Amino acid sequence: MAVILHIETSTTVCSAALSKNGDCLLQKIDFEAQSHARLLPLFLKEICTFLQQHSLKVDAVAVSSGPGSYTGLRIGVSTAKGLCYGWSVPLIAIDTLKIMANAFKEKHFVDDGTLLCPMIDARRMEVYNAFYNADLSVMRPTSADIIEQGCYDDLLQDNKICFFGNGVSKCKMLLNHSNAFFDETIYPSAQMMIRLAEQAFEGHDFKDIAYFEPFYLKQFIATIPKQKF
Repeated sequence: MAVILHIETSTTVCSAALSKNGDCLLQKIDFEAQSHARLLPLFLKEICTFLQQHSLKVDAVAVSSGPGSYTGLRIGVSTAKGLCYGWSVPLIAIDTLKIMANAFKEKHFVDDGTLLCPMIDARRMEVYNAFYNADLSVMRPTSADIIEQGCYDDLLQDNKICFFGNGVSKCKMLLNHSNAFFDETIYPSAQMMIRLAEQAFEGHDFKDIAYFEPFYLKQFIATIPKQKF
């Protein structure tokens, strides 16, 4: 168990949180878009004040690793790296889509056999998504998909699939199936990183601070082929 600082800046939501032994001690969050560079230092200043007041020392810094906004991820990751260097603590990186899947599980009961599909909005009818099993194991890794009528029917025929995130709004009409369920209220946040970061810390799953880079949305356009089932 550890004291971990969490930073999440992959979408329009900006958040930071502090946890100890898996419990959230403090979270700061804002939904104002394009304000990450201004807000994140303010959030961290308040968290650092809290650390001093309670005589706590950070054992690791966790950051959302994308996919997500280029600017948002750059701000979050560069800040996390700087803190790791300054405090001489390890860096933990958590996949943004897995953070969203964890957030969905915190809100809803998910039975075995249900697939979770977090979606981040991209351009036109494209989304960046992944498929997870109910235990958050990866069923299909992050991919760039163009949403078309019936594009997931093969999976929906045999599985209940929960689609969620800010990419869902443009998909609901095209994914018209009795096994498809939607939640547009799910978003990545620092608080939803806590359980995943604790697992990474216990497993010593740390990133090289000098060379780690997040997954920017634009990278998927060139490097990840469109996948269909």
